[in-house]
Amino acid sequence: MIGADETARQAAVDRLDLPSKRWDERLQRIAERAADIAGTPIGAISVVDRARQWMIAKRGAVADEVPRALSFCALAIHRPGEAMIVPDAAQDPRFATNPFVTGSPAVRFYVGIPLVDRAGYPLGALCVIDHAPRNQMPDLYELGALAREAERIVERPN
Repeated sequence: MIGADETARQAAVDRLDLPSKRWDERLQRIAERAADIAGTPIGAISVVDRARQWMIAKRGAVADEVPRALSFCALAIHRPGEAMIVPDAAQDPRFATNPFVTGSPAVRFYVGIPLVDRAGYPLGALCVIDHAPRNQMPDLYELGALAREAERIVERPN
């Protein structure tokens, strides 16, 4: 799924030179804190590019880069301002056959909060992932605050 304003969104991603922010210590702390808040083994900050999603910070066993077609975060960015919550990916028709659900890393629970630039273009997401389904949600207010902090960092020149 690629939105109608994808060209402008991709230009926003390109302008920020996000590869230079990869493994930024501040973003790394945010990914780790998100996992702590959610009580999940995986916390990450992703960027959704033309054909891929790549992690600029992460905690836990998740690939550094995945095809956009398999990315949970690529769907999360379509609803800026809203958390995408997947209690059990194996039971969700959007993800049940995804190789990241049926194989490693065995994604079951996912929460993704879109990261949006000042112009309103979604860049990627702050996400937390667990290997077990969940009905209890993490503190979305705290995760949202971390997402806003990550947005400020990725938009700063240094």
